[in-house]
Amino acid sequence: MGDVSANSGKHRVVIIGSGFGGLFAAKALSGKDVEVTLISRTGHHLFQPLLYQVATGILSEGDIAPATRDILARDKNVRTILGDVTEIDVEGRTVTSHSLNQATVTPYDSLIVAAGAGQSYFGNDHFARYAPGMKDIDNALELRGRIFGAFELAETSTDPEDRERLLTFVVVGAGPTGVEMAGQIAELSHKTLAHEFRHINPRDARVILLDGAPQVLPSFGDRLGGKTRASLEKRGVEVQLGAMVTEVDGTGIEVKDKDGTVRRIEAMTKVWAAGVAASPLGKMIADQAGAEVDRAGRVHVEEDLTVKGHPEIFLVGDMINLKGYPGVAQLAIQGGRYAAKEILGRLEGKEPQAPFVYKDKGSMATISKYSAVASIGKIKLTGFIAWLAWLAVHLMAMVGFKNRISTLLNWIITFVGNNRNERATTIQQVFARRAFEDLGPNAYPELPRRGHEEQRDAS
Repeated sequence: MGDVSANSGKHRVVIIGSGFGGLFAAKALSGKDVEVTLISRTGHHLFQPLLYQVATGILSEGDIAPATRDILARDKNVRTILGDVTEIDVEGRTVTSHSLNQATVTPYDSLIVAAGAGQSYFGNDHFARYAPGMKDIDNALELRGRIFGAFELAETSTDPEDRERLLTFVVVGAGPTGVEMAGQIAELSHKTLAHEFRHINPRDARVILLDGAPQVLPSFGDRLGGKTRASLEKRGVEVQLGAMVTEVDGTGIEVKDKDGTVRRIEAMTKVWAAGVAASPLGKMIADQAGAEVDRAGRVHVEEDLTVKGHPEIFLVGDMINLKGYPGVAQLAIQGGRYAAKEILGRLEGKEPQAPFVYKDKGSMATISKYSAVASIGKIKLTGFIAWLAWLAVHLMAMVGFKNRISTLLNWIITFVGNNRNERATTIQQVFARRAFEDLGPNAYPELPRRGHEEQRDAS
């Protein structure tokens, strides 16, 4: 077991997570008289809002996931450790992480936990096998394989029922991610792929957006939600609200409507964009500190983002329950910077900052090419102007000049025409988590049966 200790005698700050909160906290501490160790289970910083564009062939994974070491290369007082945090000792002030078979113990004087959130299936974790979420690169690449693979399988199918099942795509969750995903699948089938097949018409694809809520984009208000629904339906998306998912399997999904009727939708490709659950590290800390945790795993923190009785521990982003703040990127960014400033202020003997107050910079969601909705305070935008605002905000929020240029070029290719450069998929992606196991091992003739079985065992 390795032990990472400070030899400089400087104040030791450990940051868990390389998302927005962790990265911006590290940047705020860069060049200061502190020793910073950032621990992350991945080697990249993920721009999660654009995962759906990786899944639908607009962007590559590299466009939205620059290497963390590259980003922090010039921050000489910041060290990066790749590892999955398995233990946080609140009293002993240590963090234990694992990478392969190597355990590393990192002591801290101050701790910033920005581990984010994962997908929540509301107690039905077996749904994940057939309906991947949209929380990481693996999800996006798996979905890319499923989406493009469904059209390929439909092209060779001789059974009308199988073909219809393959060309039905269900997106669960009518929040921003679900709306963007449904809109892009519809655009993909109606425009990008429209003339590429000989035995199927991709325009026949059925795209369904499901949600138990009574409206689309409930956090945007009735007006924008209504306009979004109308725009989606105009583009061929079937919006089904008041529909609760009760079961998901390899070939379809069961839903219960608000009148109690249970029905089945036959669909090979399902996307889960409903619900989030905070990292279990929050509960690990809360259990030791005696803090409260809500149903989503978020910790009730003090107004300075610290944990009850432990002013040296800060939680930021999706992990906190404070004043009903939304789990968005801006909350993580502002929280990470606040925590870093508070740590530095203490070391300099300054008075504590004012309580943390989230500054809402608005919400945006794209519907399809040239169409979006935006809610920025009292300003409500729709259509082309909202879409331009969405492009500008997301482009500027990306980390790294190279990634901005690459993303902009891919957007030009996609939005000026209908092409998508990032359509490569692999057999591993298509069969990830047994994506098409119900079709049998011969769905792809070139895939050996033994290889198919190994993929199933590995999943």
